[in-house]
Amino acid sequence: MTSPESPFRLTPGCACGCEGSISLHKRMLGEATPADGYSGVENYVDRIVETAVLNAIAPDPVARRAFLQAVGATTALAAIAQVFPLGAAKALAQDAMKPEKAKLNVGYVPITCTVPLLLAHAMGEYGKEGIEVNLARTPGWAIVRDKLLSAEFDATHLVLAMPLTMTMGVGGPALNTYVSTIQNVNGNAITLHVKHKDRRDPKDWKGFKFGIPHQHSMHAMLLRYYLAENGLDPDKDVELRVFPPPDSVANMAAGNLDGMLFAEPWGQRAVFEGVGFLHMLTRDIFPDHPCCVLSVTDKFVKEAPNSYGALFRAVVRATEFADKTENRKQVAELLAPAAYLNQPKTVLEQVLMGRYADGLGGVVSEPNRIGFKAFPYESTAVWLLTQLRRWDMISKDVDYQAMAKQVFLATDAAKRMKAMGLEPPAATSIKHMVLGKEFDPAAPQAYVDGFAIRRA
Repeated sequence: MTSPESPFRLTPGCACGCEGSISLHKRMLGEATPADGYSGVENYVDRIVETAVLNAIAPDPVARRAFLQAVGATTALAAIAQVFPLGAAKALAQDAMKPEKAKLNVGYVPITCTVPLLLAHAMGEYGKEGIEVNLARTPGWAIVRDKLLSAEFDATHLVLAMPLTMTMGVGGPALNTYVSTIQNVNGNAITLHVKHKDRRDPKDWKGFKFGIPHQHSMHAMLLRYYLAENGLDPDKDVELRVFPPPDSVANMAAGNLDGMLFAEPWGQRAVFEGVGFLHMLTRDIFPDHPCCVLSVTDKFVKEAPNSYGALFRAVVRATEFADKTENRKQVAELLAPAAYLNQPKTVLEQVLMGRYADGLGGVVSEPNRIGFKAFPYESTAVWLLTQLRRWDMISKDVDYQAMAKQVFLATDAAKRMKAMGLEPPAATSIKHMVLGKEFDPAAPQAYVDGFAIRRA
């Protein structure tokens, strides 16, 4: 069903009435299905059909539970199959859920923010969903945008602001673009050239040249925020230069940059190469801030909703795996090779494990240096929009909450995560702390108006 408010259907509603929660299927079927019988789209659909049939035959939940306890789900399903074409029903359901596009082109820039997207490939999660994903390494964000606009990419890894600005038509033609999942939280650092070891006070940074990956990215907004909070106007007192992330360390080594704020592993790589030191982790500016996202276009979701669902599930499973500390060494080993991030394993381990050399002669332990949380909070989109407005990068008539809700598919993500047996956050919007100051997403314009240094 479609409506003007919802131009396409993005709900994994389940015919059995369970509201899409695979955990309810597990409770109903119990021992009838092995633990791995719920992974992958084919198993998932089979379980839905089985529980839908059981619900139809015994709609009263009390009677149904008594029946299943008496004979067991395995025996019940076998008996039903004698009088009901259970196999045929499963086959029909499988056909209905079959990915419309079995082969997808997905873009990425080689940074640790894209770990879930790459890990889903390395661990075979896409294959479990019946899709084949071609990962297209891309050097920078301008090329990514062009390939998404031309539909050469079905989906891609993007810096957080790009789905918002692309939807609004900022800097190019408008294209309805969505945030499917968040790829990572935290995971960045303000990195300074080693020649500035004795210039740690930001008030001494006038005239510095800083590298950023995109003028609208979370990296750029956090750097601007930090500079302004320390009395520097980021448009007048320093110079911000946009570079593709893979070029960042080379430019610092060549003396073209005094500092930079890129996603890892490039800050840690600068330490590894002996050209930089880590001044401050971005988690110390905005704890648990999102950085990069898995993004899709309106066209892809409309034309291939099953393929979209398969992509979502595979990436979210990889996100959950990567977020567990005990898995991080394995993640580093899987993604260090040239086919993925092409980085020394020790560099990735330092980023992922949170025990790292800071370039100042110390070894730091910070387990929350980077995390992997899939849920796209609308409130983080609102915060980013306030900063884009603060620096006059988007129109003054922006409706912060409406744009955040349109682009960040938080409600849909919650339903899909619940269907996977995961527990999504209770709210799509929360308050955040940025350098110790509270941000209330319900009052975005007042927040913008409260900054002493701003363009808007």
